[in-house]
Amino acid sequence: MEASIIKIGNSKGLRLSKTILEKYNIKDKVELILEKGQIILKPVSSPRSNWEAAFKKMSESGDDRSLMNDVFEDENLEEWN
Repeated sequence: MEASIIKIGNSKGLRLSKTILEKYNIKDKVELILEKGQIILKPVSSPRSNWEAAFKKMSESGDDRSLMNDVFEDENLEEWN
């Protein structure tokens, strides 16, 4: 596929069609990977995008318990009164 470089203010840019943006799930940002004479555009992923579903699944399976006690055995709470 060939694309033209266009003038955008004092800069130049590459215009991507709506079809390409939707197909590759490109939102507001892309990662530019420069390697061996080529430029690769990669959608920036949202690393926490599926956390809500994962937490819900953990809760349903009972795997969301705390790994540490709320209060340690040798903790002195008197000093906080």
